[in-house]
Amino acid sequence: MDPLNQNHSRAWISPPRGNRFTLSREERAGVRAGSLQTNFAQFPILWLLLLSLTLTAHLFAAQNQAPVEKIIPPPPLREFRAAWIPTVGNSCWPSKPGLSTAQQQAELIALLDRAAALKLNAVIFQVRPACDALYQSNLEPWSEYLTGIQGRAPSPFYDPLAFAVAEAHRRGLELHAWFNPFRAHHFQAVSPIAATHISKIRPDLVRSYGKYLWLDPGEPAVRDYTVHVVMEVVKHYDVDGIHFDDYFYPYHEKDQAGLDLDFPDQASWKKYGGDSGMARDDWRRSNVNLFMQQMYHAIKAEKPWVKFGISPFGIWRPKTPPNIAGFDAYAQLYADSRKWLLEGWCDYFAPQLYWGIQPPAQSFATLLAWWHTQNTHHRHLWPGLDSLKVGQNWPPAEIADQIALTRRYEAPGHIHWSLSALTKNAALDSSLVRNSYQQPALIPASPWLSATLPIPPKLTVTAGTRSFLVQWESTSNQPASWWVCQTRTNNRWTTQILPGGRREFQEHIPPPEAISLRAVDRVGNLSEPTVWTPKKYGPPPLPKGMNK
Repeated sequence: MDPLNQNHSRAWISPPRGNRFTLSREERAGVRAGSLQTNFAQFPILWLLLLSLTLTAHLFAAQNQAPVEKIIPPPPLREFRAAWIPTVGNSCWPSKPGLSTAQQQAELIALLDRAAALKLNAVIFQVRPACDALYQSNLEPWSEYLTGIQGRAPSPFYDPLAFAVAEAHRRGLELHAWFNPFRAHHFQAVSPIAATHISKIRPDLVRSYGKYLWLDPGEPAVRDYTVHVVMEVVKHYDVDGIHFDDYFYPYHEKDQAGLDLDFPDQASWKKYGGDSGMARDDWRRSNVNLFMQQMYHAIKAEKPWVKFGISPFGIWRPKTPPNIAGFDAYAQLYADSRKWLLEGWCDYFAPQLYWGIQPPAQSFATLLAWWHTQNTHHRHLWPGLDSLKVGQNWPPAEIADQIALTRRYEAPGHIHWSLSALTKNAALDSSLVRNSYQQPALIPASPWLSATLPIPPKLTVTAGTRSFLVQWESTSNQPASWWVCQTRTNNRWTTQILPGGRREFQEHIPPPEAISLRAVDRVGNLSEPTVWTPKKYGPPPLPKGMNK
């Protein structure tokens, strides 16, 4: 028997039996000739009797059939769970320069597999450490961290960013492309600077500062150039987000006497700042503010669904809130990060809260609560966690407790520094699996980007006695990013979050009581559910007396 044939409830009506009335020879002939309608018209009492019997059968069938349950699946758990994948200095990927293409790809797949196994749902992949590219760019040279030589492409050729996007999406992970906007050359670099590097093409935009080369944010051409670099990736790659960290103006370098060096922007200050009416520090902050606003609007004009995330230093200013002490990024990096959040120039904000819960001078809990009070545009607030400290200064419970604190707020999330911490620390991984990541989580929606719900999918279930196959089709022109599939057994729901490329799955267990499937779009909006249930009712039994 086709198991699905059991899944259709029908109202069954038996013809009346017995001789409660009789037809004349002429009437019987009319029935045989197909002229029953004429006979009904001629004999209205006969017509009324048959109508009454039909209605009575429907009534008894409805009374004897149990009410159909309206099945509403529970909302899926929502949380942003991410980790950074740094490439600068080969600190996480690739493990060293000069690996073969196959070795680089294998290492990256292992990292993505680990993220998916832990039930993370995003990775933040560094693609531009210092005006170089871990992708095929028309603007900047290939990064030395791939081949050991800046400007040299991988051989055999592949595009690491395109590969990372495809493999991340195959595992249901978002991929955010991480840029350092103004660092032009890292002091640990060993390769000669390529002829196509910005310091060679436009040396007037680059400043030598301590051990570094740095783009001057005071030059409008620098801000335009960096936006152009980022937009090349936004336009040509299917990334889910663009991400900046805490580097804007550089952290202070020291001179030989151990004193802070001032950033050498005399030329741009003279051209653009001297007549601005601002003090030099305020002008520097204004340069960064202009850039952040320009960057946000450029992304939204091209692809509104691509999220823009910022991860600044975790303390805005010392004594804010009053018991907080530490580095002043506002004064030294010229990063007015609170303003970016207050203005809504980002879609998620990830302050690097790399301190424990208990120390009052940099309390994780205190800083997290304060940042939430500044979030007047209700953007996502997903702090960075220093997971690398586990096993050195912290027990695994510190990270689990910090994650628990983030869950006190709406649309929670967090980012691990870095994915390396989740591949080399068995105690931390065990704690996360046991305490924090028992269930998969869907990334919180971003309703300011779009509030339109996706169209529910078309669902087909083939059920046997000890297995079932679930297949589905999209009914929309816009592809889904994920599918939320939920099954109910013994009144208990189980949730799976499947990649957008999936179209089926099979289980070798008895079919559940219900299966729900919902589409999820690029910004996290969830469709109404399409629900399948095995119908529990066959033809209703005839009520007593119906055959008399």
